[in-house]
Amino acid sequence: MNRAAIVANPSKLDDPAATRQVVERVCTRHGWSTPLWIDTTEEDPGGGQAREALAEGVDLVCALGGDGTVRAVAEVLAGGEVPLGLLPAGTGNLLARALELAPDDLEAAVELALTGRTARIDVGALRADGASDEHVFLVMAGMGLDAETMSGTDERLKGVLGWPAYVLSGLRAAAGRGFTAHVQPEHGTTVRRHVRAVLIGNSGRLQGGIELLPEASLDDGLLDVAVVSPRGPFGWARTIATVLTRGRGNRQLARLQGAAFRVVADRPTATQLDGDPIGVHRRLECRVRPGALLVRVAGKPT
Repeated sequence: MNRAAIVANPSKLDDPAATRQVVERVCTRHGWSTPLWIDTTEEDPGGGQAREALAEGVDLVCALGGDGTVRAVAEVLAGGEVPLGLLPAGTGNLLARALELAPDDLEAAVELALTGRTARIDVGALRADGASDEHVFLVMAGMGLDAETMSGTDERLKGVLGWPAYVLSGLRAAAGRGFTAHVQPEHGTTVRRHVRAVLIGNSGRLQGGIELLPEASLDDGLLDVAVVSPRGPFGWARTIATVLTRGRGNRQLARLQGAAFRVVADRPTATQLDGDPIGVHRRLECRVRPGALLVRVAGKPT
C-alpha cells in the first residue's frame, strides 16, 4: 500500500484532531495506509520532518501549514523523486494559488495530493551575503518593501483579516526611504536605481491574485525580476496601474528575466523568502533550478 507523510504545523490548525481524522479518512478511501504524521516545531519548521519522512520510505510528503512549512519541506524534496502534496492551512498559500489549487477545502486538497498528476516545477535558490548555505524559494524572494511588509504584519490581525492584513502593513512600509540597488543578470546589462523593492519571482502572482510578473512561469527554467522604483505619488500611481493592468514595464517598474541574478544594495535591507522574513542583507545571489521539484497538481496521472 502507498503511504503519505503529513508534515503539519499545529499552530495553523484550529482542531488538529479533526484535521487528522479528515486526512486519514481520505487516505483509507483511496486504499492508502495510515499516513505518517509529523508535527513541526518552532526550532524546525519542516526540514527535519521531511527528512524523517523520506527515511521512512513514504511515497508522498504533504505539507500541511502555511508558506513557511511548504518551503521548508520543498527545500528537502527538491532534487529528489518523492512528490510534494499541498494541504494549505496558512494565510498566503502562495504556491497553492500559483498552481490554481483550492486553498480552503482540506478534503479536496488531500484527494488531489493522493490522486492528482505529478508535475515538475522550477525552484529558486538564494544565497545571502556570500553565505555557503543556499535556500530554496518556490514563489518569490524579495528585498525592501515586500519584506518590510511581511515582517511588520500583525499575526493576530492576519488571523482575523487574512491577506488584507498585509495591505495595512504595506501602507506603513511604503513610507520608508528605499535603497539603491544594483540588479545584475547573468547575461545582460546591470540595472542601477534607487528602489523601494526588488522581487525575484519563480511565479509572478502576489496576494489577492495580482500578477506582478505576468510572464513568469513555474516551469520555464527562468526567474523573473521586478525592480520597483516609483518616485512620488504619480510614480506610485503609475506603478500600481501597470501592475493591475498587466502593462509593460517602465522606469517605475522594470522587469527582467534570466536564469540567475545578483542583487546588491547600498545598505542592509529587509529580505524575505516566500513571505518569511530572513533578516537584513546587502547581497543576494539567486539562480533557478529547472524542474527540481515534483508536486501534485490537478489532473489525472499519466
